[in-house]
Amino acid sequence: VGNSCVLICSHKPNMTMATWKINPKVGGPCSLGYRADQNKTDRTNCSESINWKSRPDRDPTLEIRQVGRAHEGRYTCEVVVAEGNFHTSYHLTVLVPPRMTLYCDDQGNPVCEAAAGKPAAQISWVLENNSTPKEEGHDDGTVTVLSKFTAYSTNVTTCIVSHLAGNWSKSIVC
Repeated sequence: VGNSCVLICSHKPNMTMATWKINPKVGGPCSLGYRADQNKTDRTNCSESINWKSRPDRDPTLEIRQVGRAHEGRYTCEVVVAEGNFHTSYHLTVLVPPRMTLYCDDQGNPVCEAAAGKPAAQISWVLENNSTPKEEGHDDGTVTVLSKFTAYSTNVTTCIVSHLAGNWSKSIVC
């Protein structure tokens, strides 16, 4: 989320046409096209964040700026040359890093939360305990994971959140 994404479409010498067909999970399809004989580009229903990375006559690579969950879906590039049509397809999945919080509950137990991540984060503790993380799914496809440190300790307790978008740790004394 928030980064730029580049999808490569192989450039062929003497390309006559290049087309990106985009079918997002949410919303309607969009397309970008380039015709070499007219040196003309065309776009249909694509947001401004989706565009050619540079000049399509030199390189038909696609760039998505400020990637969001709405950009998830199937991206297919077709390049037309005299020898035939060449396709490249991608399935774009957007990772959402969770928001990590660590606090003490009413009984003095450390509670670690990894909120609204996609996919669900993994929570672990530096010291072993018998906690079973609870997951709550949200309508937007994100997941909140909650874990309570249940082993008795008056020392510093450290929670570790592991996610495809990164790893975080925090410590607390309750």
